Amino acid sequence: MNYIDLITSNNSYFAQNDDSTSKYQQKAKRLCFEYNNTPPDNMQRRREILNDLLGTSNDLVFIEPSFRCDFGFNIHAHGFLLMNYNCVILDTSPVNIGEGVFIAPGVVLACAGHAIDPEQRASGIGSSAPITIEDEVWIGANATVIGGVTIGKGSIIGAGSVVTRDIPGGVIAYGNPCKVRRKITDKDKISPENIFRIIADENDNSVSE
Repeated sequence: MNYIDLITSNNSYFAQNDDSTSKYQQKAKRLCFEYNNTPPDNMQRRREILNDLLGTSNDLVFIEPSFRCDFGFNIHAHGFLLMNYNCVILDTSPVNIGEGVFIAPGVVLACAGHAIDPEQRASGIGSSAPITIEDEVWIGANATVIGGVTIGKGSIIGAGSVVTRDIPGGVIAYGNPCKVRRKITDKDKISPENIFRIIADENDNSVSE
């Protein structure tokens, strides 16, 4: 099995890395640098970069700079995705992100790990496993999701959590390690009369051209 076949497989693995693997990361580093330095109003160029960087993308993928990843081609966004500032994806295995996912600032999705034995770790032996974020998930600020984890549809991961194992769908989970706290129910819906409607004021000159 060659290196690309290994890292794009859906199986967890152990591998010994050396300097030769860095050539596969150069494109991602260049595109991330360009993306992070693109003017905020140049949405067309940002879209072009994301389409080139990610393995699967679409016009409803919105990622705020700064953003970093290892390879890019191992990241698959399958619908609307809003990823906020300063997120990192270590995509040494496939990362699949479903439809309607919200990812808050500072989130890390880390497929990559290192050997526990210090001698093996020093020799460059590492581990990796895929991450799956199902539809309609919200991951709170500064949370970390490690390799091998699946977060089920519609679940919320609280800010600062460290997700080390699978989380089922339709729940609120948080903590270090992240644990399920309760189910999401109809009682969590906000009453329509309590939702403030923002209407654009054409006479508001507080924002100049």
